[in-house]
Parts: sequence; C-alpha cells; structure tokens
Amino acid sequence: MKKEIFLCAINNILSGTCLEDCKFCTQSVRYHADIERYNYKSIDTIVQEAKKAKSYGALGYCLVTAGKGLDDKKVDFVARASQAIKAEVDNLNLIACNGTASIEQLRYLKEHGIDSYNHNLETSEDYYATICTTHSWSERYETCQNAKSVGLQLCTGGIFGMGETAEDRTSLLNAIASLNPESTPLNFYHPNKALPIKSRNISKEEALLIVSRARKLLGEEKLLMVAGGRELLFEGSEELMFEAGANAMVIGNYLTTTGDAPLKDKKMLEKLGYGVAVSCHG
Repeated sequence: MKKEIFLCAINNILSGTCLEDCKFCTQSVRYHADIERYNYKSIDTIVQEAKKAKSYGALGYCLVTAGKGLDDKKVDFVARASQAIKAEVDNLNLIACNGTASIEQLRYLKEHGIDSYNHNLETSEDYYATICTTHSWSERYETCQNAKSVGLQLCTGGIFGMGETAEDRTSLLNAIASLNPESTPLNFYHPNKALPIKSRNISKEEALLIVSRARKLLGEEKLLMVAGGRELLFEGSEELMFEAGANAMVIGNYLTTTGDAPLKDKKMLEKLGYGVAVSCHG
C-alpha cells in the first residue's frame, strides 16, 4: 500500500459575519455573497458533526469562526465546544481557526482542549495589501508565532490563484516554511461572482509545482494538505497531487463551498491504493 493520507474536516461554527474586506472571502458582509449566514451553532450540533466527521475517517477537526479575530465571547465558545467534543470523541486533533489571536487567548484555548491553531498567511507580504486593507499581513504572521509560543501545533498555509505573481508564490511558501508549521493547507482560489477577484490565475500544472515546492521546503515529516479548490483543479487526477508531495486532504464541505462527499473521497483513495491514517501521532 502507498502512503497513508491524513483526513481533516471543517466546521463553520459562525458564518458570514465578518467585517473585513478580504477580496477572496465570501464571509465578508461587504460583498453580499449568496451564502448561509448564522451566529453560533449549538454545541450539541457541533459535537454530533464531529462524530460524523470521525466516522468518515477525519483525524483533524477544525472549528472556524468568521471575523477578524478572537474576542472574549468567541474564546469562551470555542473552548466549551472543544471540551464537549473531547468528552465524546477520541483520537481527534482539534483545530481552532478564529483569526488573529493573542498569546493569552491561545493559551486559554490550549488549556481547554484545542490541539492546533490554523491561521493562514494567505499570500505574500508584498501582495497582501492588494487583497486586504483592513488588517495587515504582519498581524497574521504574529498570530502564527503566538500559537507556537504557547505550545499549540501550528497549521498555516495560503491561497493560490488570486492574481499573485510567481514571485509572490515563492515568497509565501518561504514565509510559511519560516514558521516551521506542523501542517500546511494549500488552497486554490474558488471564484465567486460577488467577490472583487473575478477569476483564478493558476493551472493544474502550476498547482502541482506549488505542492512539490512546499514539500521540499517543509520536509517529509510534516502534513501537507490540499484543501479548498482542489476539486476544481484535481478532479479525476488526484493521484498527481499525492505524487507531488501532499499527504493530507480536507474531506466534506469547506466554509462556504461544497466539497466532494467523504465516501467518494474514501473510495478514490482506495482505488489509488492509498490508506487512511488512523492516528494523529506517528
């Protein structure tokens, strides 16, 4: 059997309420994208959805909230959701993805069951001001450093195909590698008619090159995950992304876009001869 693939699932527990102007994100209220918007899900619902994700083979489970960053209410809610999941679901790496965060906030999440923190750099430092003006790239980088400083595993990556240059892509990959993350999600821009960025400037061949470069920069032991937009680029040729170096993938739906059905992905992995990882460790 070929290498085992680590599966991760995402739960959008607070959707579509962000005030920032990120030009790639349908969760911003500024662009009026046609998405489902809601306040906090019930914790019981989140726990049941975690159980379902685990039944499909997910070992990583990411709790995502819309908005620039954490506040007291979000910290408390994510902590309580984390504790509730950990009480009922074993062997699940809990990931919080809640925007910019202080050392104190991140330490609190770690103390209440969160294992990893996901905060993507999104693009290069130079290009970032082109796609977002309401907060800086440096704030994102600092949050990643904060997560590592309190002992959380760091998950950080970016989005490719938002109009950036080849130099921007190299700069982003180097910045990610400088943080030495445990996990790196590679996302590929999914256009939406409501968003200012109207098209995707990346091909499958370019995406494969990014996967390969990321693997060389990050080392063989780290998780390299193909995430949002993979269905648009790799549908029917998923083996290429694994051969390029990916060893993890998101199953199910994303934040506001639909992914392939988890059972379809598991059948795809089986057909290609890949196993599904059954432990978060080793």
